[in-house]
Amino acid sequence: MSADRHQQRQQKLKEKVDARIAAATETRGILMVFTGNGKGKTTAAFGTAARAVGHQKRVGVIQFIKGEWPNGERNLLEPHGVEFQVMATGFTWDTQNRETDTVACLEVWQHGKRMLADPTLDLVVLDELTYMVSFDYLPLEEVVAALRHRPPHQSVIITGRGCHRELLDLADTVTEMRPHKHAFDAGIQAQQGIDW
Repeated sequence: MSADRHQQRQQKLKEKVDARIAAATETRGILMVFTGNGKGKTTAAFGTAARAVGHQKRVGVIQFIKGEWPNGERNLLEPHGVEFQVMATGFTWDTQNRETDTVACLEVWQHGKRMLADPTLDLVVLDELTYMVSFDYLPLEEVVAALRHRPPHQSVIITGRGCHRELLDLADTVTEMRPHKHAFDAGIQAQQGIDW
């Protein structure tokens, strides 16, 4: 491709990007959902949380399901003022106790509601919330109400597979992670610092 043709193509691209930037005039917090069967949903959420902390934003994290594993994200972010509230029962497929899992979920959700009402928090991460809704541990209506009534500037990230349609519809940004290949399927163990 010639230099002139490259410059013309890049100029057209710049005009399109500039037009989209000019059209985006609203300033408010957004609701993001990272869902799908692929790896990377929680990783993407914590990448955003780290970015927010790097810009001196206040972040709160609620973690459902993953309560017993060592948590590298928590090790990194908590010393920078990020509050973590964790449903410390571990994976629900290990506990297999609906009653105790529901109680643990509702206890940590009280912190989630508090965070979603806190105007000093710029970002709230609700990690693995989708499972709590799909397992009926957490009433969908209560989650939707808390999301709708949060402070206008506050952004929220919901992660997990099988996100309920109502949460997808409410979201401003939805990213679906799709698996093409995963080392675990080839018999490679999950690795601390890489997979968790």
